[in-house]
Amino acid sequence: MTVIEKYSKYRFLFEELVSRDFKEKYKRTVLGMGWSVMSPLLNLLVMVLVFTKLLGRNTPHYTIYVFCGNLVMSYFRESTRGGMRSLVANRAIITKINVPKYMFLLSNNVSSLINFGLTLSVFFLLCIIDHITFTWRFVLLIYPIICLTIFNIGVGLILSACFVFFQDTGYLYEILLTLINYLSAVFYRIDGFSATVQRLFLCNPLYCFIHYFRCIVINTSVPSLQFHLLCLFYAMLSLAIGAWFYKRYNHQFLYYL
Repeated sequence: MTVIEKYSKYRFLFEELVSRDFKEKYKRTVLGMGWSVMSPLLNLLVMVLVFTKLLGRNTPHYTIYVFCGNLVMSYFRESTRGGMRSLVANRAIITKINVPKYMFLLSNNVSSLINFGLTLSVFFLLCIIDHITFTWRFVLLIYPIICLTIFNIGVGLILSACFVFFQDTGYLYEILLTLINYLSAVFYRIDGFSATVQRLFLCNPLYCFIHYFRCIVINTSVPSLQFHLLCLFYAMLSLAIGAWFYKRYNHQFLYYL
């Protein structure tokens, strides 16, 4: 049975899972969906206030520069954190009903993508306020978003499998997220580093997606074909490894859930 056939068969369940994940995220909150917008904005405000004087004096549109990094990192963080716990959080369903286990992770990713879309609308509003010129190139932002979504799904597949067997994965991943955040040039430029170090930043998929956003929005330039292929490579590699994890350990999940 193909993925499309499985989706058609379990469409109702999938839609209910997306709705549940989205509602659960804002349960018993005053602002509700407003936190999808407020949370990245508050993080942006803190970072801009702290780093503008230190690192942003010579950076044009520094607020948007930081927001590009925050936007990508927030989506990655939310998507992979939720994806990591998707199997364990739904153990009551998985152990009773025979459904494709990756549906729980995909529903979480759709919920995260909706939140990302809400934040993206605020990002565009701030671009207008910061006098960013909108060009046809903005349409190309769909490419890094697609690559990032695929990358998040792949990482989520890997993490959710690891989390079933080793729940220490959650604590280790929080440390790793902090490290990734500092290594992704969210609030600083890499111009001051040597050419060798600058090339090493390209080994970080999150930096590549952030850089793509900055090229389009701030520099009004289109990245090279090689850079497009690099983003696609990271996305497909992540998905391939994640799919292998699921195929390899799928039948063992029930014993640990």
